[in-house]
Amino acid sequence: MATPEEFEAAAARAQQLPTKPNNMVLLQLYALYKQASEGDVTGDRPGGFDFKGIAKYDAWAGLNGKSQDDARQEYVDLINSLFQGA
Repeated sequence: MATPEEFEAAAARAQQLPTKPNNMVLLQLYALYKQASEGDVTGDRPGGFDFKGIAKYDAWAGLNGKSQDDARQEYVDLINSLFQGA
């Protein structure tokens, strides 16, 4: 399992990606980060024409039940894979 320090280092490293990942990867990064740092999604799903907010909410909600430790490890692994593929 990734330590909290490894997770924070990966989060900082994410800001240094040489190329911007596609939207699906960005949503996955967002959802894993939120799940790892806050746990299951809370609050109401955005409505109306907030398509970006809806997509982010749905991506995070898709991880409901995943432990924060597992999400933290998956986030670190995903960041590492993005640097290897760059």
